[in-house]
Amino acid sequence: MTPAIPPAMDRPHFIGIGGAGMSGIAKILARRGARVAGSDAKDSETAAALRALGVEVHVGHAAAHLADDASSVVVSSAIRADNPELAEATRRGVPAVHRSEALAALMTGLRTIAVAGTHGKTTTTSMLAVALTRLGLSPSYAIGGDLDVPGSNAEAGTGDLFVAEADESDRSFHRYRPEVAVVLNVELDHHANYASMEEIYESFEIFASRVRAGGTLVINADQAGARELTARLADRQKLRIVTYGEAPEADFRVVRVVPDRLTSEVTVAIGGEDVPARELAFRVAVPGRHYAHNAVAALAAGVAAGVPAEELAHALGFYTGVRRRLQLMGEAAGVQVVDSYAHHPTEMAADLEAIRGGTEGGRVLVAFQPHLFSRTKELAEEMGRALALADACLVLGIYPAREDPIPGVTSELIVDAARAHGADVRSVADKSAVPDAVAGIAGPGDIVLTMGAGDVTELGPQILARLSG
Repeated sequence: MTPAIPPAMDRPHFIGIGGAGMSGIAKILARRGARVAGSDAKDSETAAALRALGVEVHVGHAAAHLADDASSVVVSSAIRADNPELAEATRRGVPAVHRSEALAALMTGLRTIAVAGTHGKTTTTSMLAVALTRLGLSPSYAIGGDLDVPGSNAEAGTGDLFVAEADESDRSFHRYRPEVAVVLNVELDHHANYASMEEIYESFEIFASRVRAGGTLVINADQAGARELTARLADRQKLRIVTYGEAPEADFRVVRVVPDRLTSEVTVAIGGEDVPARELAFRVAVPGRHYAHNAVAALAAGVAAGVPAEELAHALGFYTGVRRRLQLMGEAAGVQVVDSYAHHPTEMAADLEAIRGGTEGGRVLVAFQPHLFSRTKELAEEMGRALALADACLVLGIYPAREDPIPGVTSELIVDAARAHGADVRSVADKSAVPDAVAGIAGPGDIVLTMGAGDVTELGPQILARLSG
């Protein structure tokens, strides 16, 4: 089935079209037949992929880029009011549509599975998208990262399922009406938008309340924040709750995770009132216990949507990863270089522990780029503790993204915290100096991790080239 294009979306202009979330929506609209245009600060592979779909992509921001007959401008929370294209749209009376509103419009008429949580959204969403596609169900999906295979972050499928990340950072996930909602974990992050855990809980409660009548909430049975959220939702009689994790009472209970270098063998026991009790085993092509749990969350969500568990477990074995989620960039001089999007301390620790299991005696070396001044201000101590799990680490300057600097907040806060926890750590002010620095300390059998949500990902190929030389 091909849903109708909402009127405001037939000639949209995306400001920041190269972003992970924005580009996915633009691709789906283009594939559904909309005339899509947009702009981004710089050219990129994403822009090239959009142009291949017939999207007009401008480099840089200027009022003249907005077509005379644009039906709307699509913006994210990162776009400021003084952006020239947004200002021009305001002057002309062209409606501004938030990214999440555009995504919600694409879900209309489809059975939506929305994946939320402080960490793991992209991985879990992509695992489910790959498995459902493998089973021939042709889902539509919008993911915050490009799949390793087929290499895109979005698809306009012909089936009745839509799988999407549900972003809590700016509360935009309140706009969705999923049939199945997934909550992977609940932690305090995005400090510019949330002042306390209580605000986080209230936000996730609203998300859970948006589940359609007869729908299901799939939620982590192990993580403290998710357990607290489950307790708060206990009196909502119309909400069916399915749990997953290692807790004995979990409906989808993780029995064991057996690591095998950069893969894992997962065994899960499925119980509950509606599902006959049995064990299933399947392989996940990414390392670490937390990725195994993401796969079990995907399994539980797919089963809640009516997909047979055995078929789905087998199909999950065809998932080969998402770019920037422990993505192997290559090997040179006996050193593997892996790229990680981790930028919150919990993610950082999980990825470092996962990589540790695949070193076979080698060292884990990290080039870490902090993301956002506000996050660094609040979580520098925890980031330093996480980096102490590496054998050696280089810390770059803070990637600001959408934020202005905060006086006194620099990456040195993380360096000091890491040293206090016994880490072998040093600052690298110039990003271009990292390849030489890595080459000076890396040896055969080591794994180098480029880590962060900013442009640190550009260092992987440069490090490999330096090691080769």
